[in-house]
Amino acid sequence: MLSKLNSVQREAAMYLDGPLLVLAGAGSGKTRVITHKIAYLVEECGYAARNIAAITFTNKAANEMKERVGHLLQGKQSKGLMVSTFHSLGMTILRAEAKLLGYKPQFSIFDSSDTFKIIGELSNSGDKQEIRDIQTQVSNWKSAFVSPEQAVVIADSAEAEAYARFYKRYQETLRAYQAVDFDDLIHLPVVLFKEHPEALSRWQQRLRYLLIDEYQDTNDCQYQLTRLLAGKRAAFTAVGDDDQAIYAWRGASIENLHNLRTDYSHLRVIKLEQNYRSSQRILKVANHLINHNTKVFEKHLWSDHGTGDPIRIYAARDDEHEAESVVMKLLSHKFEHQGTFSDYAILYRSNYLSRAFEEQLRTQRVPYTVSGGSSFFDKPEIKDITAYLRLIANPDDDPAFIRAITTPKRGIGNATLEKLGSYAGTRQISLFEAAFEAQTEQLLPARQYEDLMIFCRFINRLGANADTDDCSELLDELLRAINYETWLYDSSDAKQAEGKWKNVEDFVGWLKRKSEADGKSLIAMVQTIALINMLDGKDKEPDAVSLSTLHASKGLEFPHVFIIGAEEDILPFRDSDAKGIEEERRLMYVGITRAERSLQISYCKRRRRGKDWALCEPSRFMDEMPQDELVYAGVHAEAQVTVTKDEGMDKLARLKAMLNKAES
Repeated sequence: MLSKLNSVQREAAMYLDGPLLVLAGAGSGKTRVITHKIAYLVEECGYAARNIAAITFTNKAANEMKERVGHLLQGKQSKGLMVSTFHSLGMTILRAEAKLLGYKPQFSIFDSSDTFKIIGELSNSGDKQEIRDIQTQVSNWKSAFVSPEQAVVIADSAEAEAYARFYKRYQETLRAYQAVDFDDLIHLPVVLFKEHPEALSRWQQRLRYLLIDEYQDTNDCQYQLTRLLAGKRAAFTAVGDDDQAIYAWRGASIENLHNLRTDYSHLRVIKLEQNYRSSQRILKVANHLINHNTKVFEKHLWSDHGTGDPIRIYAARDDEHEAESVVMKLLSHKFEHQGTFSDYAILYRSNYLSRAFEEQLRTQRVPYTVSGGSSFFDKPEIKDITAYLRLIANPDDDPAFIRAITTPKRGIGNATLEKLGSYAGTRQISLFEAAFEAQTEQLLPARQYEDLMIFCRFINRLGANADTDDCSELLDELLRAINYETWLYDSSDAKQAEGKWKNVEDFVGWLKRKSEADGKSLIAMVQTIALINMLDGKDKEPDAVSLSTLHASKGLEFPHVFIIGAEEDILPFRDSDAKGIEEERRLMYVGITRAERSLQISYCKRRRRGKDWALCEPSRFMDEMPQDELVYAGVHAEAQVTVTKDEGMDKLARLKAMLNKAES
């Protein structure tokens, strides 16, 4: 089973004598080690699959692990194995132990748009940026395991004190709604385990061995959760790479990797340094760059994939010239090497840099996808309509109830919902069910109760017909009844409202066509929506150039990579302190190590800022790379000849041969 692993990977898979840290360099096969270790634990060491948990950060990574383990462990051997994200694990724990924390097992999970709305109402602020700032601060407090009471104590400014008060009221509101947010899915299990040792003991007995991926991306709360679950036995393997720690801005702490040595004196460290992705030249540049960071764990990536192409540094006159030259270079390279569009990626530090490239790619009719972008289903107007559909299909869906009953507003505000939520919590029932109980009429003012009943009876009426009546007619009736188009124009400027209503029309039109083609009722269509991701479905071009932020590119690989906008104030990001510069350097390192065979890094001599032009300085990171491996081109003052005469003649001959072949 382990014969396909190299000697160091095999050592990591077989080590069970205590806590293990696997320092896995980029492209070194860490997923292979994790999946083979799971199979080894089950087949050779007598572990039951249900007693093993592999924890990672994204659904994509979890699904990939599940699939690989499924190939290694056939049949019933993998039954009960937990391969999940941190948040899925937290949800599983909370569902099982909810009553200990005063929640019903069917508690609701609020996403960022739900929490944005609550904070907006609590703060009575129309400033979206201020609401986002409060949201971020509350999230950071939870991740750092700071309670609302502690936040008040440590507040060092009037603004921080105000945010701490909002944090307290926000938590009280969630509790009243019998709801948790994404941060609570990690935060509350830690509270649970600290306050209820019997619950911790149950889960330590259930999860006898832990494998934690991307350990450098854990925040303080996730670190505490894994420490508690591991307990005194410390039967775990943590896999991470301090050189790829790029998420400090969302609470991740690289110190968690380093703290393992302090917390576990008998920690074993195994380094995976053989890279199976990139050429030697790409790895030499990456190693040379990252060595400018302070190091706790020394690591040196190497590869037997050959020397590879020179690293090209391209200086463009301006941002339009950069986009044009990169796209032309990409098309020329694809034609010459008979590649596919999906072989190529254009990576950048910030989303706004993609615009010029999208225009160029469209002009040249090149298919592309944008990673890190938002799904069509994440647009607020689509989530508004989907909330109604979810509630019609399942009246116990509390987040859908709250979103639907408050959008458009219909006289039912936060105070009414808090009373309804508190009552529903004491009765351990949904908000919708609580609305119909006799006690609710006594709790609410007559006007609010009447509005509540009108809404709930409307949902009941549509729900009664949703499994039998024509889907198109029900959708039209819903939009007419809630008067959503008028509300959009009343609450947004005309241009925004027009765009949002067009999205709603597109969404409803798609639902109608899909229901008719598949012969599905509205109920069946609502259930279908949950399984569809429009970006990964019908709208995604399978053979397309990838445009991605450097952050979103982590974990991906491409034969040919273009890193653009490599300028001071962009990469590294402006105003970065010494610690921030090290993270920016790691971000550049991540971009470089996405490339398998060729890499071009480009920057502009000037860049448009509004109506004006600003001069640009090339990123300091290019000076930190081995200059003998770089070839400069473009308008760089010291541009070198990039191709010899013989090389040029050979290239011309190859192109002519291809043209002759194509014509024949």
